[in-house]
Amino acid sequence: MSTAPVLSAVDVTKHFVVRGAVGDSAVVRAVENASVDLHAGRIVAVVGESGSGKTTLARMLARFYDPTAGEIRLDGVSVSGRPTRAYHQDVQLIFQDPFGSLNPVHRVRHNLDRALRIHDRRMSAAERRRRAVELLERVSLTPGEDFLDKFPHELSGGQRQRVVIARALAVGPKVLLGDEPISMLDVSIRLEMLNLLDRLRREDGLALLYITHDIASARYVCDDVIVMYAGEMVEGGPKDEVIARPAHPYTKLLVESSPDPDRVGTVSRDELFDDAEALGEPPSLIEPPEGCRFHPRCPFAMERCRSEAPPRTDVGGGHWARCWLHQEGRAHEIGESTFAAALTRRDEQVRA
Repeated sequence: MSTAPVLSAVDVTKHFVVRGAVGDSAVVRAVENASVDLHAGRIVAVVGESGSGKTTLARMLARFYDPTAGEIRLDGVSVSGRPTRAYHQDVQLIFQDPFGSLNPVHRVRHNLDRALRIHDRRMSAAERRRRAVELLERVSLTPGEDFLDKFPHELSGGQRQRVVIARALAVGPKVLLGDEPISMLDVSIRLEMLNLLDRLRREDGLALLYITHDIASARYVCDDVIVMYAGEMVEGGPKDEVIARPAHPYTKLLVESSPDPDRVGTVSRDELFDDAEALGEPPSLIEPPEGCRFHPRCPFAMERCRSEAPPRTDVGGGHWARCWLHQEGRAHEIGESTFAAALTRRDEQVRA
């Protein structure tokens, strides 16, 4: 990538202190040593199951949370302290729930007008109304005039999310952070929303972070994929490399559990998760496992995985992974069978 990133997270860590009813406390290690660069005109997808730290990462980038360690950089400049209005103008977060993102007692016009008034007090009421119509039509709500006086409950889920995106665009941002922006929408309109995000990055040159648990939608819309597990980034690189040739067992699990009509000979999602006891549950982030956090569920786990955290290994072409198999010369095992078959083989070895 020749151009400098617009927004970066550099080795950011976020810990939350949770206090109990009797005065005791614990630390939730939500994100640890995560780094990501967002470039103009490109989409980076962060993929992982619930609780992997995706949303916490986005909220740190949006400056809703201060990192416990590491730093956030906008246009190469480290930002700290209380976020400024200028920062929020450049970096906008799109939430998962479009209805909860809009004030339900106000019309669409008010939701857009307020953003315009806060960030540009020089605009007259007539100019703000004209700009609101332009924004609605920019996100394919046409004619825009027909939507200005509607309340959020009068819109469909897809229309509400388009209004949310229009409001984000009202301040002329450089970066959009989408926190699972299509997960609460009807399946029939998810593709439309992904196409809208793709058009915005191409036409407006926006840098986008797309957070999702669905690696199939990430494959459709993004340029690069980062996989998170239990608060850590375990793999990343160009989407075609990461999805076609997973270099980490957890990525392989995500890919195989995602529907793909072109993939032949792969077990179904139900078959993959039939033996929930063998697969196990994600670890507690209050007391995460030593070593590689995926090792309790990994069919390829070695003794080393249980005590030492794996380093980042460059696989080539910008593709990297954190897995001891690469250091031990066993990375080929990830691609030689399905995750479910490897899991079955591991269980047979344990019983033997």
